[in-house]
Amino acid sequence: MKILICDDDPMTIRTIEFQVKKDGYEVIKTVNGREASKILADNEDIDLLIVDVYMPMMNGLELVTYVRNTLLRTIPIIVISRANSKDGIDEAIELGANAFLTKPFELEDLSNKIKEVLKAS
Repeated sequence: MKILICDDDPMTIRTIEFQVKKDGYEVIKTVNGREASKILADNEDIDLLIVDVYMPMMNGLELVTYVRNTLLRTIPIIVISRANSKDGIDEAIELGANAFLTKPFELEDLSNKIKEVLKAS
């Protein structure tokens, strides 16, 4: 299974990549939503998207909207963000995200969330 990680913070990408690979998944990494949108448009074999809200060029919520409304993909999406406002979480879910994790998060919580959304899809 392939997981696309989209975050502009190299440390966050490394942390997520470490756990995702440890859990047995293949990883593709991007640093902005525009790059991720191109990868998703060209690759039907991505099984999960993990995306940060705040990024340059195309933010995470714009990417969720693009995936759901333009690509019409039902790929599971986990949104991550330092912002822990109820409004931000609700907006991500309303736009089509399957789950939300607040940074910083425990690696075990990330693993559990990935398993949960993949099982539900």
